[in-house]
Amino acid sequence: MTGPNESYFPGRSLGSHSKRVTEPRTTVTREAERGIRYGLLAVLVVGLRRRDPGAVVNAVVALAVTYLPGVVERRYDVEFRPWQRVYAQGAMLTHALGMLGPYDDVWWWDHVTHTHSATLVGGLVHAVARRNDRDPRPRVLAAVVGGGVLWELVEYVVHHTADRLGIEPVLVSYGKVDTALDLVFNALGALVVLAWGDRLLGNFVDAPSEPSTRAVSDVDQDRPT
Repeated sequence: MTGPNESYFPGRSLGSHSKRVTEPRTTVTREAERGIRYGLLAVLVVGLRRRDPGAVVNAVVALAVTYLPGVVERRYDVEFRPWQRVYAQGAMLTHALGMLGPYDDVWWWDHVTHTHSATLVGGLVHAVARRNDRDPRPRVLAAVVGGGVLWELVEYVVHHTADRLGIEPVLVSYGKVDTALDLVFNALGALVVLAWGDRLLGNFVDAPSEPSTRAVSDVDQDRPT
């Protein structure tokens, strides 16, 4: 853990008069978020036209999840950096797009989405552990590995239940080898979080931010008159 006047970024420190100022959501970030949601809406439309319940359900759920960063910020008094919002929402788009064909046709697509999703789960657990002064390492590994196993079981049950009922599954299990590879790439995502979590997720651990106007006024008060 860093000291009171240190940041999670080497070579940078927080002076005695500086507060953690909210990093503004730039126009580029807003456009990226809007593009992700339009992409998910496109997946939904294509899924409806194809009568593909898997694509439809995943697009709807993914679209709802893109609003979670805002909910988390209001509920827990934390601030997402712009890139973190895009990174989290991007995972929803790549997963939903995969339901239209890339999961079947692009050999590496599943590996990327599992690694990406694992970093989100691991990052959440890492931030919560740090905020509560707990060692994140065993918790991140347990959450990602345990959650990955549970997800694979859910995929298997949903897929085989749909087959028995003669309906299109909303989740697809591709066999033992694919399951093993999914767990490997989940573990890779967990290792990424353990290696760079403190550096990249420090904004979720710091004390709650003050409004940017307060930070400016603090600096102004210290200027010589």
